[in-house]
Amino acid sequence: MLFGPAYKGIPLVAAVAIELARLGRNVSFAYNRKEAKDHGEGGSLVGAPLVGRVLIVDDVMSAGTAARESIAIIKAAGAQPHGVALALDRQEMATEKQADGSVRDMPHSAVQYVRSTLGLQVCAIARLTDLLDYLQQQGGEALGAHYAQVQAYRDRYGVED
Repeated sequence: MLFGPAYKGIPLVAAVAIELARLGRNVSFAYNRKEAKDHGEGGSLVGAPLVGRVLIVDDVMSAGTAARESIAIIKAAGAQPHGVALALDRQEMATEKQADGSVRDMPHSAVQYVRSTLGLQVCAIARLTDLLDYLQQQGGEALGAHYAQVQAYRDRYGVED
């Protein structure tokens, strides 16, 4: 089944489920709310019950927070996180919450952390380096002007793969 983390993963997981159904494969999906409802169907999960192997579908992976939260939700429901599908891997350093509540930057990317520490496959349509290559080579005047800003972001927050 599929899981879309709130908020941007919600329309993506629905779109993936619709396209799979169009191709003849019906796959159930669910997503979470940032805040649990105490009326109507209530709770923080919407959609099909989380069961079996679950693919997390999201827009980007930056620090890895949404992936870690999704994995915890899936495991708490008794299902097995199986992998993560992303539109963009920002190749950004992972962060880890410390016992004192502070946040520490890690020496590896969030994708590397999910792969090596959590043991899940991660598939990204594109990486930040792909975006930089495009801006530099094909961006033209309008998009090419953003290259320096994106590169500065990568220099500040990025890690090597």
